[in-house]
Amino acid sequence: MKPTEYSIKQLAQLAGVSARTLRYYDEIGLLKPLYVNEAGYRFYGEMQLNLLQQILFYRERGLPLQQIAAVLYDGQFDILAALEDHLLELKKRQQQIKELIATVEKTIAAMKGECEMQDEEKFAAFKQNLVQQHEALYGAELRQNYGDDEVDASQRKLLQMTEADYERFQNLGAEIQRQLEAAVYSGQSADGEAARSIVMLHKEWLGMTWKQYTAEAHRALAQTYIADERFQQYYDRNQTGCASFLEQAIRYWTTQE
Repeated sequence: MKPTEYSIKQLAQLAGVSARTLRYYDEIGLLKPLYVNEAGYRFYGEMQLNLLQQILFYRERGLPLQQIAAVLYDGQFDILAALEDHLLELKKRQQQIKELIATVEKTIAAMKGECEMQDEEKFAAFKQNLVQQHEALYGAELRQNYGDDEVDASQRKLLQMTEADYERFQNLGAEIQRQLEAAVYSGQSADGEAARSIVMLHKEWLGMTWKQYTAEAHRALAQTYIADERFQQYYDRNQTGCASFLEQAIRYWTTQE
């Protein structure tokens, strides 16, 4: 028979997280224990266990802790509905994996001379996967800020890219990150030529998927790079300060045109 209460150590072992993580979740108000005994030990009940499962589901989907807290404690949170949403997301990922497997299998068959494969087919699954990942992580915010038409048009442009366009798109993203890290590491200024080069590359990169580029929209997007933990973690993954530098550079150079 399963226990009705778990010590912090027991819950940590059960969930595969550290006791330190659970203490931190308590400190920030994300997951409070059922009670704390006179000795200061935390204990958790079934409701806390279910909430922790939801927290880990949302973390696996890339949501920052602040946003998870807003979802869990907005007064209308429905665990069953959340589980159904998680299941739908997992099924989407399952389909993505199937499509990638099919692409690899057909590529192998084509290399063996067993079938023919168009160049576009080699990248279709990757582009579809990129669109679905982006939708899962940022779709809700982007659709709220820019509207369904803009987001759908952007996704169509990505899916319709030729092999050369898609390669250019990927290379641009990598080059932007490389130059960003170099600029921050060497202490460059956001109003310097190195920053200007990064902004121009970023503008070209956006133009490959945006329905229509505007400097105002560019600055609005850049603001999310410092306001949204997910974007900040992406740009700061190797060098702290990249997200902030990019936002400052975009804000400065898009007003000089």
